[in-house]
Amino acid sequence: MRCILPITLILLFCASSQLAAQEIRPAIIPQPPELPAQIVSGENMAPDITITRKAKENITEYSVNGRVYMVKISPANAPAYYLVDSDGDGDLETRRSALEEGMNIPQWLLISW
Repeated sequence: MRCILPITLILLFCASSQLAAQEIRPAIIPQPPELPAQIVSGENMAPDITITRKAKENITEYSVNGRVYMVKISPANAPAYYLVDSDGDGDLETRRSALEEGMNIPQWLLISW
């Protein structure tokens, strides 16, 4: 019994050294697929800006897809203020000025039909 244990250990050591000597090849990694073509939307995301200069004020209209969503009015002797269409119905009902404090939460139109 005492003789079997050292022989078993020697055989295990030899077998493990044979397995370790074999070269382990990495698995073949397939090439990544081609990237799809970039999707181009027909919608112009940059706003159209129309500036009208009058004698005592400048009026700047911001519109996207032909709909005015904000108007900036800059009087000659007063701070500029904004009229904003906050709900998309075409009426510029919200008045904001540079002096107004508070947070203006962005309201993006996600879906329309």
